Amino acid sequence: MDHFEFFRRISDNPRGYAVDWKQKSGAKVVGHFCSYTPQELLVAAGALPYRILGSGADIVHADGYLQSYCCSLVRGGLEDALAGRLAFLEGAVFPHTCDSIQRLSDIWRMNAGFDFHADIIMPVKLDTASAAEYMTAVLARFKADVEKGLGVTISDTMLHEAIHICNRVRHSLEQLYALRRQNPQAICGSDLHAVFKAALVMDRRELADALEALVTVLKTVPANEKPVGKRLVLSGGLCSMPDIYQVVEASGGHVVWDDFCTGARYFEGMVDTSGDPLQALAQRYLQRVVCPAKHAGIYARGQYLLDKVKESHADGVIFLYLKFCDPHGFDYPYMKAMLDDCAIPSLMFEVEDQLSAEGQLRTRCEAFLEML
Repeated sequence: MDHFEFFRRISDNPRGYAVDWKQKSGAKVVGHFCSYTPQELLVAAGALPYRILGSGADIVHADGYLQSYCCSLVRGGLEDALAGRLAFLEGAVFPHTCDSIQRLSDIWRMNAGFDFHADIIMPVKLDTASAAEYMTAVLARFKADVEKGLGVTISDTMLHEAIHICNRVRHSLEQLYALRRQNPQAICGSDLHAVFKAALVMDRRELADALEALVTVLKTVPANEKPVGKRLVLSGGLCSMPDIYQVVEASGGHVVWDDFCTGARYFEGMVDTSGDPLQALAQRYLQRVVCPAKHAGIYARGQYLLDKVKESHADGVIFLYLKFCDPHGFDYPYMKAMLDDCAIPSLMFEVEDQLSAEGQLRTRCEAFLEML
C-alpha cells in the first residue's frame, strides 16, 4: 500500500485542491510566499493559507515588471498571478524578507488586482531586547489587517485553537523527519517532499489528521537492514523539485535532514499554548531557526547546520540555492568555511524552479558521493 499517494495527488495539483476546498467550504484562500507568514492567524480567521511556489510556466507577463535577475520564485509567482492562475486567492501576504519579495509586494499590490493585501514587516535582528515587543506589535497589526480584509473577528479562543492545530502539524512533520533520520530507506526524499508540498496548501485540520495517521503507519514499518549509502544534509532556501531528491538518491545518497524554508525551518519550534497567544506566536518566530533574511547572531545559521550534521551523523552537505538568491549567497562562504573547519565535505549547486540541468547535477552528485 502506498501511504504517500494521498499527499502526492495534492502536491501534483495544489491549485486544484485549493479551488475544490474553496468551493466546498465557501471560505477564503490567502496566498503567501514565506514560512514567516503567521499561518495561525489565517487559520483562526477561517481561511486556507496557500504557499505560492510558482507553477513553472513560461515567463510571459512578469518580465515586464521584474528584472531578469530576480529569482524564479518571485518571477514565477507574479507570472501566475498576472496570468490568472491564482484567481482563486482572496489576496496574498508578504513578510518582508529579501529585497525581491519586498519589491514584489509593491508590484503585486498595484497590478495583480486582488482584494486583500498584507505586508508583515518583522524585525530583522531577533536577538535584541526590543525584538519581542516589536514582533508582538507586528503580529497585532497583521491580526487587525486580517480581520478587516477578510471581514472576521479573531478571538483569543479561535487563535488558541488554530495554534493547537498548527502545533499538531509541526509535531507530526518533526516525527517524520526523525523517522527518516533513523531509517533513511523507509521514507524516500521525493515522498517526504510530496508530503511537504501538500502540507503547504492543505486545510490544516485535515492535514493534522492525515499526518498523524501517516506517522502511526510509518512507525510500524520495520527498519531496513540493508546498508545505507552516504547520509546527506541539504541546505538552502526553496526546493520545490522532487527531481533533486531522486537525483541524490539515485547517486547513492540518502537525505537525513534539510535546512529549507519548505522543510525543517517550517516546522521547528512549537508555539506555547499558555498565556497570550500573540506573544506566544512572537516568541516562536524569534526563537525558531533563522533564514538568511533574519539575524540572530553572526554564526547562528552555520552553527545550526553543524549541529544538524552531527546529530544526523551525516557524511556531507549539499547546498541547493535558487539562482539569484542573494541572501543565501551571502551566507554561503562563512557556512562552508565552518564546515571545512570541521572536515565536513560540501557541494554547492544553483538551481531554477525547473530542473533544467539534471544531467549536470547528477554528475556532480555522483562525483561528490564518490569523494565521500
